[in-house]
Amino acid sequence: MPKPRHRTLASPGRRRFLAGLGSLVLAAGLGLQASAVGASLDPPRLRENMQRLYGQSGLAVLEEWFSLLDRLAGAELRTQLREVNDFFNRRVLWVDDDLNWGPEDYWATPLETMGQGKGDCEDYSIAKYVTLKQLGVPGERLRMIYVRARIGRSRITQAHMVLGYYATPGAEPLLLDNLVPTITPASQRTDLDPLFSFNSSGLWAGASTESRADPLARLSRWRRVIDRMHRQGFI
Repeated sequence: MPKPRHRTLASPGRRRFLAGLGSLVLAAGLGLQASAVGASLDPPRLRENMQRLYGQSGLAVLEEWFSLLDRLAGAELRTQLREVNDFFNRRVLWVDDDLNWGPEDYWATPLETMGQGKGDCEDYSIAKYVTLKQLGVPGERLRMIYVRARIGRSRITQAHMVLGYYATPGAEPLLLDNLVPTITPASQRTDLDPLFSFNSSGLWAGASTESRADPLARLSRWRRVIDRMHRQGFI
């Protein structure tokens, strides 16, 4: 497979998006909503929507996903993290949004990612996040982390997203990444510099341990993907 082509930080859509997050360090004190991504599913509605949107091939991947959930229910945490990471890394082809969706920086639901069979870093992270929550991993221990990824030994950086698992709010996270097959502690990923992280109930600037804002109020892309998940049967 050719090396994935990231959208760079110079991309207008991501540059505007990341620049808009600069105000987060000044946005403390906002009330936080309850978790917007629950741990409940409507399988008949998911199947109906997958069949309608992506046909039998999409439905086959969805059934594999249901089987994954059944197989990992009650498994050890490290097994759940590893298997979920592998499931999406192996079944989803990395492709940039402009080739996949047309609109720049589109955040896909897990159904859309599985149906398309391709996506970019946000799509992998969202799908893994929702799957682990469905398996019972507490949402407060999971965060999607936007980072600057350094390319090789150069000073060139690119925007990238990974999923982090935090044993405690202040712990060093384990990183689930679509570009690196193994799950590694953040300290071992010296190529990544965190910009901000979020989940359904909080948004953190940099490596801060204190949430600064309501993610649904600050991240319109996250709000839109949650709305679509509701309609598709994930929540």
